[in-house]
Amino acid sequence: MRAVTGTRARLAEFGRQPTTLALLLLLPPVAIEVYGTALESFPALPGLEADPATVGRMTGTLFAVAFLAGLIGLFQVISARSGDERLALCGFPRHTLLATRLATMLVVSSLGAVVAFGVFAWRTAVAAPALAFGVLVLAGLLYGLFGVVVGTLLPRDLEGSLVLVFLADLDNVLSSDLFDVGRVAEFAPLYHPHALFEAAVLEGTLAESHLVPALAYLTALLAAAFVAYTTVTGEEGVLA
Repeated sequence: MRAVTGTRARLAEFGRQPTTLALLLLLPPVAIEVYGTALESFPALPGLEADPATVGRMTGTLFAVAFLAGLIGLFQVISARSGDERLALCGFPRHTLLATRLATMLVVSSLGAVVAFGVFAWRTAVAAPALAFGVLVLAGLLYGLFGVVVGTLLPRDLEGSLVLVFLADLDNVLSSDLFDVGRVAEFAPLYHPHALFEAAVLEGTLAESHLVPALAYLTALLAAAFVAYTTVTGEEGVLA
């Protein structure tokens, strides 16, 4: 019950932030169209599985979902520095506080995925819509946890946001196969989600060889987020 109450309170807090709501509605269509229009002017590039405009829109969709989720994770851990320690002193278990922040991040990033997928599907035929949307949610959760880690290392809104947008842009370029960088691209957080999304959109299939690495990356970032949260909220541990 405490977890539900805490999650509702955090969601209500997000609902009172007009900038966050504007980003949820405006960033996906802008990012998708900018990426799509930019690549549409290119000739067909070697190695691309579809026409440049479609590849651009896929890349823009993943960027929009990932960056929004990363911002949410970033702000969650920055907020935890000042708020969760006091709540813990008032009797809230630390594992419950962590669960409410992760649940809030999942809900808000899923809303961003809904908007992004709606814009993308309006302009592009999707072979397996449910699978493609699930991949977007996976990418959002992965980058939300990445945002938690960034927020722990750089706990300031402006600087953290700038670092996050730079990393998300670089990650998206490396994972999109627009440039041949060899096996370096495989270390980008979005590399495997991009391959999963591409297979779902173009072929309607699950790229199983990319699913396990994507889940492994997610597990590693979840562990890192756990350590980050316990670091910023005190040394007593999440089970205190």
